[in-house]
Amino acid sequence: MRRLWHFAQGVLGILFRHPVTGTSVIPILPDGRIVLIRRSDNGKWALPGGMVNWGEDIETTIRRELREETGLDITKVRRLVGVYSAPERDGRVHSICVVVEVDADGHLQAEDTIEVLDVKAFEPSAIPIGTLSYDHDRQLQDYFDGQTTLA
Repeated sequence: MRRLWHFAQGVLGILFRHPVTGTSVIPILPDGRIVLIRRSDNGKWALPGGMVNWGEDIETTIRRELREETGLDITKVRRLVGVYSAPERDGRVHSICVVVEVDADGHLQAEDTIEVLDVKAFEPSAIPIGTLSYDHDRQLQDYFDGQTTLA
């Protein structure tokens, strides 16, 4: 049912020529590691996140998506890392991605095993920058550089 809704959102965005709004979350564990997911659609590591559902605000979306994809809960929303809206940033559909850094805690266990193959906490220096899904390389690099990006 959820996949059908995501498909329908994409189709509506295409039909009405309006971008779809989504999120990426940079979850920081208490020990400083950053959590990534391995996506089932392309097998690449990525930031957790997803589409904003009808009637949701961004904070609700990041809390829901982080829980579904990693099993973690947000303990604190830290900062806005950026808003990424370039039409070519995601080959599936024109989307606007709001990227947020959060403190997170809990047990790493994906609830959404259809979209997520694996969940792993990385030391910042061990993140495979250059091989991440979609534009998550840029999102994480902007985060590491301390930038707030509008792109």
